[in-house]
Amino acid sequence: MSYPLVLEQIAAAAARAGRDPGDVTLIVITKGRDVSLIRELYDQGVRDFGENRAQELASKVGQLPVDIRWHFVGPLQTNKVRLVRPSASLLHSMDRPKLARYWSRGISRQVPALAQVNIGLEPQKHGVAPDRIEEMVEMFLGGGVDLRGLMAMAPRIAEPEQARPYFQRLRRLSERLAKQYPAMTELSMGMTEDYPVAVEEGATMVRVGRAIFGEGL
Repeated sequence: MSYPLVLEQIAAAAARAGRDPGDVTLIVITKGRDVSLIRELYDQGVRDFGENRAQELASKVGQLPVDIRWHFVGPLQTNKVRLVRPSASLLHSMDRPKLARYWSRGISRQVPALAQVNIGLEPQKHGVAPDRIEEMVEMFLGGGVDLRGLMAMAPRIAEPEQARPYFQRLRRLSERLAKQYPAMTELSMGMTEDYPVAVEEGATMVRVGRAIFGEGL
């Protein structure tokens, strides 16, 4: 596994941007990965793990230490909220009012979320269109969601540098919203293909799986 190398690359990207590497959280994406591999990383000090399938998350939680911070990073159906919310530390994919209602109703604890932006306006992807994000953020907050920032995925790219304009656009949206909503400071962007560029452009969270585990999935 290449966890130390990913940390080195995050630190290098932060240095290029004049940032503190400690301001960037590496979320290790464990979709399809065996619990034994997750435990190996836990033993190396990793505490932030991400899943994008509700049933897989629910099945893994009970097999691993309770101090893990689980991030749910995939699209979430309202009928799967009951599987995700009890163990999630952060939902990265708040994208519609119906999900906001299900996420915030009848809660015994408030679980924060990020508003997902379809930054490339790709029809196959979930998320709020950039020109509607302010309207939707107001709806989410009005519905009782504890919003902490934004999340987006750049379109598939041939070279990491091609993702930069999308990350810059998301950062500008984030900065504008944070002026009105000071709690919305998190910026989840960057994956295996492009996370160093995302760090250079202000990501506070990057979601990396294949660069750590290899290309098997």
